[in-house]
Amino acid sequence: MAHRLIVEADGGSRGNPGPAGYGAVVLDPATGEALAETAEYIGVATNNVAEYQGLIAGLRAAKALDPEATVVVRMDSKLVVEQMSGRWQIKHPGMRPLAAEARAVFPPSRVTYEWIPREQNKHADRLANEAMDAGKAGRQWSAVGSSAALGSSAEPSSSASCGPVAPLDEAGAEPAAVPADLGAPTTFVLLRHGETALTPQKRFSGSGGADPELSAAGHRQAAATAAALAARGSVQAVVSSPLRRCRQTAETVAARLGLDVRADDGLRETDFGAWEGLTFAEVRERHRADLDAWLASAEAAPTGGGESFAAVARRVGLARDELIARYAGGTVLLVTHVTPAKTLVRLALGAPPESMFRMELAAASLSAVAYYGDGNASVRLLNDTSHLR
Repeated sequence: MAHRLIVEADGGSRGNPGPAGYGAVVLDPATGEALAETAEYIGVATNNVAEYQGLIAGLRAAKALDPEATVVVRMDSKLVVEQMSGRWQIKHPGMRPLAAEARAVFPPSRVTYEWIPREQNKHADRLANEAMDAGKAGRQWSAVGSSAALGSSAEPSSSASCGPVAPLDEAGAEPAAVPADLGAPTTFVLLRHGETALTPQKRFSGSGGADPELSAAGHRQAAATAAALAARGSVQAVVSSPLRRCRQTAETVAARLGLDVRADDGLRETDFGAWEGLTFAEVRERHRADLDAWLASAEAAPTGGGESFAAVARRVGLARDELIARYAGGTVLLVTHVTPAKTLVRLALGAPPESMFRMELAAASLSAVAYYGDGNASVRLLNDTSHLR
């Protein structure tokens, strides 16, 4: 006989957008007992994204307990409750894939939504904050019994987020782990575009200045990459930044693979403002104070109205979520630039923004990130240039 379950979920962002996490608990409506808990630090995101992620995780936890259950979702997010109830339109394109993902967990007829005041959502709120605290400290949130505990960074793990939810047995003890069937991950193969005339000179080349084309060396790199990817035979779709150097690289690869190229503005490079076309040394000489601020804070933007790393992370995160929803379970080649590729890797690792300065991504290099159904991500490859040798 199917059960009735209550899901309470919450999400938060310290900065909106900023470091974010979610928490969710599945409750027995008769006793109020917590049957399962889940939480995760998700990197830089908005409150709304974190709240939707908490909803999805809570529904999945309920389904793991009883796939035939009817569910009452309680949240203090008026936006999520009204949108999921169908009373408000979902106007933001970044929210639509998340809402669709939530609706796919249970048949909509078996889920109802109730708004509750924040003070009545303390359990989920606590889990979300514990996940954010854990992420900030480089640790994992994990469920132990019916309460949350923070695991040490020395514990083995395949990612920086919590694993599948473990329900409690009838005696209240934690049962033996049961492997979850998460299905095939969605894999992004990240290809930095080939060289332009500015690449060997290490000049800032973003989306706010000239739109350079590939050099002769860049075209050779694109052709070599196309041959290598054709030999592997795993790429099912090609998505590119709209900037010329990426489109040229993507078109060369797609032609070899027999695929079309889809453009996504979320994958474009940072707008470097007044720094466009300058070397690092030239920027330090002309805009030293702004450069120092940019190196010290993800919220600082380049001189002259450029984009901060935080702004890029928001844009790239939304593109990531939409592409995961569009190509669920597939392998997609994303032809992009240094900053978006590093951002995707950083977010997958749950690493701080300053980690961007500690990554090297050569022209036409390949990296890869896999995204699993439980929200975990795994970096599979970074800065591979073997196909260019």
